[in-house]
Amino acid sequence: MLKRIGDNEYVEEQGGDYEDFDPGMTIKHWPGRTLSEADNTWLTLLTMNQHPLHFDQVYSAQAEYGRVLVNSSITLALVSGMTVQALSARAVANLGWDKVRLKDPLFVGDTLYATSKILAKRPSKSQPNNGIITVETRGIKSTGETVITFERSFMVRRREAIQPSSGRD
Repeated sequence: MLKRIGDNEYVEEQGGDYEDFDPGMTIKHWPGRTLSEADNTWLTLLTMNQHPLHFDQVYSAQAEYGRVLVNSSITLALVSGMTVQALSARAVANLGWDKVRLKDPLFVGDTLYATSKILAKRPSKSQPNNGIITVETRGIKSTGETVITFERSFMVRRREAIQPSSGRD
């Protein structure tokens, strides 16, 4: 999103303040991401998940899906990351994930997209200058199958708490 800051001058903004989100809003995140073999292998090893379904093609060929599965922790991290630009780039804190559900498998070569629906918002009880936003996010393959759903809550500033000299000039 672009915010006008002067005569024919704009600054690119990401994320939003508490007042920018309303329950029921649906956001289609962009761009999508095609998963490569390197993504899956390196991140699987980085997370120390040594299950052969995630990096052993011979083993995986004999398993239920007949091929290597993308590690589900990668799926969660990737879909969460896809939402940051629109939702929480200016968040004060990520508060957590709830109701994480894996619906369909994700494979190397699949392209993944994300959508989020604002479920709720409320002022923070402990930090009155901030508010809490709760969203439901879906990771969806380009073929239409939902591979993951989850709820996430994050804290954002309320506009009246933002200082005039925010460094955006």
